[in-house]
Amino acid sequence: MNLFNVSPEKETALEARMVRLGVSEGDFRETFIRSSGPGGQKVNKSSSCVYLVHMPTGLSVKCQQERSQVMNRFLARRLLLDRIERIQRGMISAEEQRIEKIKRQKRRRSRRAKEKVLELKHMQSEKKTLRAKVKLPD
Repeated sequence: MNLFNVSPEKETALEARMVRLGVSEGDFRETFIRSSGPGGQKVNKSSSCVYLVHMPTGLSVKCQQERSQVMNRFLARRLLLDRIERIQRGMISAEEQRIEKIKRQKRRRSRRAKEKVLELKHMQSEKKTLRAKVKLPD
């Protein structure tokens, strides 16, 4: 039975992956909305964008890569299974690692910036003390 507009091998691979991850078709809540972006009249009139939610985990995916709703349904399931698998394995994606690295660098930069500002304040206060009136000895 070919639910999606893909080859039977890809569909059976998707089903096998769902079984391996312990996910059933009943776990999904699927809604269709109108796509945005390129695609012209076809995209504007038909609801080809798929919004798929995995109810047990609360993960959601929005897929509008193709003009065809059937193809987007397949791609959305694949994306959602990727996320579920990542969570089950406890892996952090490369993108998340990159973002975390940038955050660490910014923290370091801000610490350095604070030190620099403090140093400039000290220099300014030294200048001001030199401008003070000179006290003459009596």
